[in-house]
This record gives sequence, C-alpha cells and structure tokens, in this order.
Amino acid sequence: MKESILIVEDEDKIARLLEIELECEGYRVEKASNGVTALEKFREGGWDLLLLDVMLPGMSGFEILRRVRQSDTSIPVILLTAKGSVEDKVAGLDQGANDYVTKPFQIEELLARIRAALRLRPVVEAPVAVTEDDGWLLATNLKLNESTREVMRSDTFIDLTPREFDLLVYMLKNKRQVLNRDQIVQAVWGYDYFGDTNVVDVYIRYVRKKIDSEFEPELIHTVRGVGYVLKDQV
Repeated sequence: MKESILIVEDEDKIARLLEIELECEGYRVEKASNGVTALEKFREGGWDLLLLDVMLPGMSGFEILRRVRQSDTSIPVILLTAKGSVEDKVAGLDQGANDYVTKPFQIEELLARIRAALRLRPVVEAPVAVTEDDGWLLATNLKLNESTREVMRSDTFIDLTPREFDLLVYMLKNKRQVLNRDQIVQAVWGYDYFGDTNVVDVYIRYVRKKIDSEFEPELIHTVRGVGYVLKDQV
C-alpha cells in the first residue's frame, strides 16, 4: 500500500515539484496551499507524513503543527522554510516537528529525510473502539463516561467540576437539540432552583473553555435568542 504524504505549501511551483517527485517515488500525494485546507485534509485521516511550510498565508505552519499535535502525536512532520536560523529550527522542533529542511533544498536530501522519518515513526496500536453501548456518551472526539466520571477530548483527560459534568452529560444526551436556559436549569440545577437563568451562560462558558478552546472542532454552539446546542461533527 502506498504511503500518503500531505504537502502544505503556498508556492505553486514548489508544491508541484514536490508532488511530481514524491509520486515518482511511489507515494500518494495531496496538496494544500493554506492552513484551513491543510487542517481539513489532515482531519480526513490516512496520512503517513506531513510536509509543512512555515510561512503560509493566514495561519503559520507553527500554528498548524500545534493543532495537528493536539490530536496526533505520532505522524511524522517535516517543516519546510526559507528561514534557517537556529531559533526557528528550535521553535519548530520544540512544537513537535520531527525534522526541518531549509529552502532551497536538494530533492535527494528531502527524499532521504522523508524515508528516515517514515522508517522511524512509532508503531501505534489501534485503539479499542469506544461505543455508547459501553456506557460512553460520544460526540466527535469527545467522550464521557457517567459511571467512572471520565471526560476525554482527543484522548486528553478533562477535569470538570460536578456541576460542569452534569451540564455536559445533559447536553450530550440531547446533542443536536437546541436547549433553552429554562430546560437546562431544570435538568441540571433542579426544579426547586429559583436563581437567575444567567447561571447557565456562566457554566456554558466554563465548560466551553475546558472542552472547546484548545480542541477542534468546536462542539458547543450558541443559538441567538434561544439557548445552546451541542453538535457532533462526523
């Protein structure tokens, strides 16, 4: 089976050259010229290596690398850049890059580095599938277990207070349904709660900060004039 490489490069000539050379070497190749497209293609999965230019319009290669590493710590990433300073190299490696190639580069050297990165990539055991039948509530890469009170996002454990946990449970059990503040108050705080429903906004903000601010995609959405909805994205 061909190994798959995603090229993230905004210079058309360089991207095309890399595509031709890599395809000649037997790799399956796709290109992305900006950060948004790169992340969309990356999330489709199936990649064996990422060739990532640092200087990109709109979103730097370092930011793309940071987001990639939130969900995948094993895929080899080789940075391509016109900057050759030690500081830039250290910054890239510290953020999780496996290697660093400075433009202009010799294609033979780059191919050798790609072979080395693919050869040295860690063997990742397939995770045990988690299903709702196992007691987990699921939404995209978020999972919650009511019995063990575990909450994870992209395999990162999330620490929630009891009230935050109850709020997230209710939203997960009613995902894709728009919930107004009164519904949320009655379900999470109880029918005997006589406080302001603005408490919902406060706790939604707390939960969002923990499960959404550092992860992709965003799951909790505001519906103006109505309330909130948790949408899972496939």
